[in-house]
Order: sequence, then C-alpha cells, then structure tokens
Amino acid sequence: MLLDHLAVSGLTLEEATAHVEEALGVRMQPGGQHDVFFTHNTLLGLEDGLYLEAIATNPAAPAPDRPRWFDLDRFSGSARLTNWICRCDDMRAGLDALSFDPGAPVKLKRGDLRWTMAVPADGRLPFDNCAPALIEWQTPVHPAQRLKPVGVRLRRLTIQHPSADDLAAALAPHLDDDRIAFQVGSVGLYADFATPGGARTLAS
Repeated sequence: MLLDHLAVSGLTLEEATAHVEEALGVRMQPGGQHDVFFTHNTLLGLEDGLYLEAIATNPAAPAPDRPRWFDLDRFSGSARLTNWICRCDDMRAGLDALSFDPGAPVKLKRGDLRWTMAVPADGRLPFDNCAPALIEWQTPVHPAQRLKPVGVRLRRLTIQHPSADDLAAALAPHLDDDRIAFQVGSVGLYADFATPGGARTLAS
C-alpha cells in the first residue's frame, strides 16, 4: 500500500480549486468528470509521484443512485482537505488485509483512466473519514505522470483522531511512509508542503 493522492473538497469545484491555489500559491490543472458518483475535479501534480485533486459534486450531472464518495453528499462549509487515498496492486487482497472496512470495490473511469476504488455504502470512510480510501489503478500511466510539475512536495500528512493509535496500528503492517503521522486529538487532517513560495499547509 502506497500513498497515492490527497483530496480537497468544496461545495463547488470553483471553491475547492481556489482554496488549493490560494493555500499553495500555484495553479491547478484541468481534470474531468467522474461517472457513478457524478463529481468533477481539477488536479495538481506533486513531487514523488503524488498528486492532489480538488473535487466537488458536478451540478450538470444527474444524481447518483448511491451516496457519493468522500462523503460529499453531507459536505458543508468552506473548501478543505478531506481525504487521503492509498493505492494497492490488488484491491481484494488489500481489503482482506485490513481490520476495518473501507467499503466495497467500485469500478470507475474518467476519460481514458480506469480504476477501482473501495467506497463505503454510505460514502463515509471509517474513523470519521480519517481512514484512507483504497484505489487500484487499471491504467499503464499513473495520473501524476500526466501532470505538469510545479515544484510542490508533500512534507508531512498528519491524521488526527481520538482513535488515531488504533488507525495507525491497523495500517502499520501495510503502509510504511515516514511522511505520514498519526496523532491523538480532535478529528482533522493536516498536510504540510514545500512550495516555490515556501512552507504551506492544507487542513480540514
């Protein structure tokens, strides 16, 4: 299991995109529209093979027949960092290895990209959305490789939760990344970046 990307949600894609651009001091790049959950996104390539997406409900698309991923149906307030996503080579094996339930596999696409993501039936990930979503790419080129480098690097992702120790213990056998830290406290995600303009932060 490897850290794949981060998600910043907003009531609108414009709000989510503007939040990232203001916080990090760089421009987002075009993304696209998602089927099944009927969302859309913009993208930012990060160093070390990662990327960041700004995501929101697509008002031009129909309502999905199930709750949207990333708990977007219940999203309110200002745009903010809401989720982190880890990739695995075998979704079924990844799900079986975890002691918590990140959801059932859903086949998805955007343009020529194809992937499977584990999505809970109610759209809400365990540990109050602080658990990672699991993704398995079925495309030869990872999306991050398609994005223009802008000199932004993730330095640390801190997952804060009253049961952070339990989440850390559940992930420890599968995820070894010194950029990821777990901290006991009120629910929140905090991502620290090195950018051309200096140290910047995105938070929930």
